[in-house]
Amino acid sequence: MLTGSMSGCSDVLNVSPDGNLTMADVLSDPNRVEALLNTCYNQIPQKGYMYYYFEPVVVAAGDDGWSSEDGKGNTISLIYRDFASATWHPLIHHGDHGGNNYAYWTRYWQQIRLCSQFLEVIDKAAVTSEADRERLRAEAHVLRAFFYSELVKWFGRTPILRETVPYDVDLSETKRDPVYDIARFIGEDCDAAINIPELPWRITIDGDAMRVTKALAYAIKAKMMLFAASPLHNDSQDHWEEAYGVCKQAVEELRANGYELFTNCTNEALYGDYGAQAYHQLFCQNADYSANPRDRETIYQHKSGGTSVWRYGYIGCDMSNTYKCGTCPTQELIDAYETIDGKPVLNLSAPYLDENHLQPNYNADNTMYDRNDPYANRDPRLYATAMMNGSILRWDNEEVVVETFMGGRHQPDFDPSNRAHSRTGYYHRKMVRPDACGLYPVNNANWKFYRFGELLLDFAEAACEANHLEEAKAAVDEVRARVAMPPLPEGLSKDEMRLRIHNERRVEMAWEEQRYFDLRRWQKPDGDLSATCRWLTAMRITKNGDGSFTYERVNPTPNLRGGWQNRDLLLPIPFDDCARLELITGEKWQNPGW
Repeated sequence: MLTGSMSGCSDVLNVSPDGNLTMADVLSDPNRVEALLNTCYNQIPQKGYMYYYFEPVVVAAGDDGWSSEDGKGNTISLIYRDFASATWHPLIHHGDHGGNNYAYWTRYWQQIRLCSQFLEVIDKAAVTSEADRERLRAEAHVLRAFFYSELVKWFGRTPILRETVPYDVDLSETKRDPVYDIARFIGEDCDAAINIPELPWRITIDGDAMRVTKALAYAIKAKMMLFAASPLHNDSQDHWEEAYGVCKQAVEELRANGYELFTNCTNEALYGDYGAQAYHQLFCQNADYSANPRDRETIYQHKSGGTSVWRYGYIGCDMSNTYKCGTCPTQELIDAYETIDGKPVLNLSAPYLDENHLQPNYNADNTMYDRNDPYANRDPRLYATAMMNGSILRWDNEEVVVETFMGGRHQPDFDPSNRAHSRTGYYHRKMVRPDACGLYPVNNANWKFYRFGELLLDFAEAACEANHLEEAKAAVDEVRARVAMPPLPEGLSKDEMRLRIHNERRVEMAWEEQRYFDLRRWQKPDGDLSATCRWLTAMRITKNGDGSFTYERVNPTPNLRGGWQNRDLLLPIPFDDCARLELITGEKWQNPGW
């Protein structure tokens, strides 16, 4: 902390590059005061394809994706090899594509300190109007809540610091607060911002792109109560009713202020008409800034020209203007998509009969799934998320049939030295326009940090766990209706509803960096990810002489994939900070297993 909280931040604010600008100078000029707030926007995390070498690391580190960079010494290959310790972890010490270490602990504490400092000085700052002062104050509250929420997701318990920390502070009583207490503190920040009339509900002009809103404050508050109530973080306490209330209020308030699912595709000529065209378009096009926007679902996105979900190479093998493949969907993700009659393909409580996932435990109630034609009659979101054998790909203004059978143009390759081919027999489609090609995609859609569909599923989960099963079902059904999937069955038990909601989250939010954290917060503190992340599978397809296909599940590697142990539920606190604080406080600070 207190590297992040105390290293260099005051110098940045007190002294300009020429060494002459003091804090008094800053506070005397309304333009400089706004610039001071702008520093609070630093370090908004880069997500999507802007991790090291355009790799969606968080997706690739879960069970939805497998990266063909697994043999290249990149961040994800080090995770797969379990090359991690408290002194050096790929998700902390490796760099993003800009050459910066991820360093979440240090960078987010810096930002928390900047936000707290701004809140401490805003009352004595010169501003253009009192309305400006209040909006700036509100934004600092939301930003502090945002950075605290990111810390919780990666590290769990953290200290609650309501004020900046002086250099000579006595840290002997400092402790890591429970996630529930942090969630309440985050909620206080969000409420403080929500209660300021000058903070808008929605950004309506391009010049304010990426400024925070009341909608974001509600979304962060709801998400953090979901984390606080989840098994990994709840300290064996039941916080689900409180989480349900917070999430319900967030849904109601956003809905009352114009937020809703994006359900009408505005370019069917490009996206087609197959049930998930609006869903696909949502992730391939930036939300518009308008009082009457086309996209009313996106709550918060990165600004234009910033972080993008750019697909570097897209499909990879044997396509023009490509040289690598990147992360591709696993068979496990494909298995999660129901058939169009709304029935799961596998038994959700025990989807596989063996630890290697080579023996699927098929759902006996599903009579529509055809093992000899496994991609037919599936949830339309499957076709918006993944490309598989027989998919149609537009490339350089030509239609290409994807051939993932062995010997086909896009066949998988299980040699770790081959980065151009899929390891799984599938390719990624979500967040990529149908007319994208090679290194020069047509559109770089900015990353969506929060959206209304996610909030609906947050509410559904909290409602289920708090025994409000009808409300949980209604929220899930609303999400499913967008892609013409039937409602969940009536009369599901709480355990059955939980399984359906967990699966719905996986399907609806695939590739959005939700699954990585969901898998972890659903575990108890002594749990691990052995059932989901230790073994993953690919589909090996053989084309027969009569044109039919034979499908065989295989493991892309004979070795265990790293990142599934109990210690991997949370990242380690950087070693130097941890050792220093343990020496000062006499208490253990490190996360379990590190």
